[in-house]
This record gives sequence, C-alpha cells and structure tokens, in this order.
Amino acid sequence: MTNTQLTLIQIDNYGPWTVTPEPRREVDLQTLQSRLYADLSQLFGNRDGYVFFSRFDNMVAVTNGIDEDAHALIQESIGNRYPVTVSLSIGTGETPATAIETASEQLQAAGSAQASDRREILRGEPVANPERTAEDVQIAHFDVNDATGKYTDRLNEFDTFINIEQSYAELMRYLRETHDSLSFFVGGDNIIATCPDLDAEQYHDAIDHVSEAVGVELKVGVGRAADAQSAGMAAKHALETCRYDGRDVVFGDR
Repeated sequence: MTNTQLTLIQIDNYGPWTVTPEPRREVDLQTLQSRLYADLSQLFGNRDGYVFFSRFDNMVAVTNGIDEDAHALIQESIGNRYPVTVSLSIGTGETPATAIETASEQLQAAGSAQASDRREILRGEPVANPERTAEDVQIAHFDVNDATGKYTDRLNEFDTFINIEQSYAELMRYLRETHDSLSFFVGGDNIIATCPDLDAEQYHDAIDHVSEAVGVELKVGVGRAADAQSAGMAAKHALETCRYDGRDVVFGDR
C-alpha cells in the first residue's frame, strides 16, 4: 500500500493580477511562471520532493517527508522573491487521486483562487513519521520507444510534439481513470506518474492501451521509496535497464 502525500500549489489571485492595473505582457507572465516553477522545484527538491508544473498557475508536488514547517518556509521564501504569493494545501491518501482531491477541497474551502483576500493559505496534515514506510511513494517514469528515430529525426518539431502530447494525454487519462494515478509531462518524451501500488501487469496494460489508442509505444521504469526523490531515482535506473535490455516494464527494486 502506498501512502501518498501531495501538495497543491496555487498562485493567489493570479488572474486579476495579470490584468491589473492593465493587462501585462504575455512574455513577462511566461517568464514569471517558469521562474516560479524553477524555484519551487528547487525548494521542494532540496527536501526530497518532486514538483510538476501542471498549469503553471497551479502546480502539484509529491511531498512525502516534508512537514508543515518546511512548507511554511517555502511559502515565505516565494513571498519574499515574487510579486505574487502562493497558497499550499497538503493532501494524503492511499492513492494520488485521493490525496489531490483532499488538497483541492481544502484550498477551495479557504476561498476562490481569484479572491483578493485569500493569501498564503497553508492547510492539511502531512503523513506522520511513525506512519511512514519505505514504500510509501511509487514513481513511474515513462518514455517513448525510439522517439528520436521515429519522430525527432523524421518529422518537423510540431508534428513530433503532437505525437508526444497524444501519448501523454492518453496515458494521463487512462492512469487517472483506471488506477487513481496522476501523470505529468516533464519534457522531451518523458512522463512521470505518481501511482498507488501497481504491479507489472497493470503497467503493461497501460502501455498497451496507449499503443492501441494513439499508436505510440512506451516503456516504463518504476521505483518505490519513502520519498519522491529516492523513488524517482530508482525509476530512472529502472528505465535505463529498459533501454538496455528491451523490456517494457522494469521495477527498480527487482
């Protein structure tokens, strides 16, 4: 059984801020969003978490092992560096979908994302240390089989992007609906998913589904650990084993 801890990160009052006192240049907004993501990725990453950009004004972090005080320090650091603030909501559950539902409900109960008086909310209870286990987090790192040969070196960049995004969209939907997992595109041809305790057969099923639905072939390395960074590194090493011996699914601890 996994014991997932996720943190929903939401920029406060972002929509109104982007057009006050007049609409801001899109290039400036994109720069702010990318820098904010980079800083949050480092701040949570230094504490063994993973941050995924989602829609940029909303981000999702896997934060097992990161307590409430550390969340507050991250929040304070962002408030000191940026013209916007962020609210954080910690959700836990046996599946990532359950955890993100809890985190979302807590933040929604605190007020609208566009409410000018909702600032730097911090809600939720982290997983208590006595309840943590060495297999709380399961990270699956997918990539496209021979993406360079099939797409990058043959198609123009935009058509390559369409193929990669189609595989991501189909995998994201299927894992969410079938296994309560959350998947995130992380660049190139890579997708990282936080999952409950899935087995090899279930990963094979997901890969087969994507292949049948959109014609893109995937492979996946899976890692399990007490925190996201450790699980993610185990998944990366497992994915390298996939590339080496041609298997579609490899577990880092097997």
